[in-house]
Amino acid sequence: GSLCARSGYDQSFDAAARPLGEVVTDWTVPLAPDANDILHGRYCRLVPLDADRHAALLFRVYEGHDTLWDYLPYGPFSSAAQYYRWVRETVADKAHLFYAVYDLETEAYGGVLSFLRIAPQAGSIEVGNINFSESMQRSPTSTEAIYLLMQWAFENGYRRFEWKCNALNAPSRRSAQRLGFSYEGIFRQALVVKGRNRDTAATVIAGRGPDSPVPGGIKSTRHQARDQTTIRRQNLMRVDHREPIAQGDNDLCLHTCQSIGEDDMLWHRHQTAAVFPVMPVHPKEVSCIW
Repeated sequence: GSLCARSGYDQSFDAAARPLGEVVTDWTVPLAPDANDILHGRYCRLVPLDADRHAALLFRVYEGHDTLWDYLPYGPFSSAAQYYRWVRETVADKAHLFYAVYDLETEAYGGVLSFLRIAPQAGSIEVGNINFSESMQRSPTSTEAIYLLMQWAFENGYRRFEWKCNALNAPSRRSAQRLGFSYEGIFRQALVVKGRNRDTAATVIAGRGPDSPVPGGIKSTRHQARDQTTIRRQNLMRVDHREPIAQGDNDLCLHTCQSIGEDDMLWHRHQTAAVFPVMPVHPKEVSCIW
């Protein structure tokens, strides 16, 4: 008989009183990302980070811009040699996979990002360690770099694509919002980083199979002499409720609704459930991700 029958498990439970998650069908555990794969896009190419090939070039674009490291648990680095050692030790850790971002327009490396918390058994993977040079911020390249990791994850069978950041990092949170991530809440006092408390904001895009939330691609339109990049958000996230997830008097929760459209991103206040407009975005931050 079945495992449930052999173990004496009661199969006649009251589903209303003891609800369980939906049965996961037609899904297999995906592979972990390959450390040798290069991801190709229209605006950039993601190359597995290598200390010998990339450290010196990246140090030059970061040098003199110490604020780029404000929300990261490492850096800034005082010398190219120090950054080289950090890259060499970091890429040796198989818990994450770092990529150097090669900008096809400038023909130069402009930053890094990584997969982390890679959990194939759960179908979950996270993007993080995002550090883009000032010249690459607010550009189609920065948006596409995130998109390429998202695309790889869902095309290879992952069910959940996470983005977490310092809760005080407003530009990062706005970027996640624009890319269609759904706000899940705040992990209070999650870390101590550089001697300071860090609350972590958690966002996610989830989906699988025919409802995969992979967007159709990056499209760039020119407005006021600037490239402003958007991602088509159809089917980015399917949520059957509008109840806020985060708790607290003043928490704002970003939710997406069935049949996502460009104007369907709604903010809800926990206490009143009143609908608020999307967080104001400065025009210069339309494509800003870091």
